[in-house]
Amino acid sequence: MKDTVLVAIDTIKINGDSHFTSEFDLQSPEMLYLFLDRGVTNSLDNNIAFFAEKGKMNIETSLDFFTADVKITGSKNQELYDEYKKVVSRYVDQDLDLIEKKFQAFKDKKTEEVVKIDEEQKNIQKRKYLYTTNFAVNHGDYEVAPYVTLAEIYDINLKYLDTIQKRMSPKVAKSMYGKKLNDFIAERKKEGK
Repeated sequence: MKDTVLVAIDTIKINGDSHFTSEFDLQSPEMLYLFLDRGVTNSLDNNIAFFAEKGKMNIETSLDFFTADVKITGSKNQELYDEYKKVVSRYVDQDLDLIEKKFQAFKDKKTEEVVKIDEEQKNIQKRKYLYTTNFAVNHGDYEVAPYVTLAEIYDINLKYLDTIQKRMSPKVAKSMYGKKLNDFIAERKKEGK
């Protein structure tokens, strides 16, 4: 991903046997995407995001359920990211349920219920932010910590960003996402936000 655009670092054409090997040099662990061009559509189920890192990694999936069947091994950052996504998906599901209830309350003109649902949604958002903060603080030895911070809670209070920054190991602080987080925090401090 360069400036919000996916850039190909390797392409493979598969005719028959779907097993393949790809090798490239990573300076530090990084979120990459395995994109399947089915020649028909460019939907979200054509992309598998994975946390690549040095060493041998294995990505297994099926053509029919490309993103749903995926099993990724060989990356500790990916393992932690999967753990993170599993917990965060519960917050997303809770919020979706509330959106449905809120829509019905709007439709039924139940203003008090809408206000109550708004508060519940804010509480879910707070819990998600606190979980993400704790996750990043507790996993400061892995590049997934600054990644989820930048991707999920970049607008959190600066004191929490400082805490996450201080918990990054020197190795992680020097990684691509560690440097981006450090730069981001410095910019936020400069702007006074």
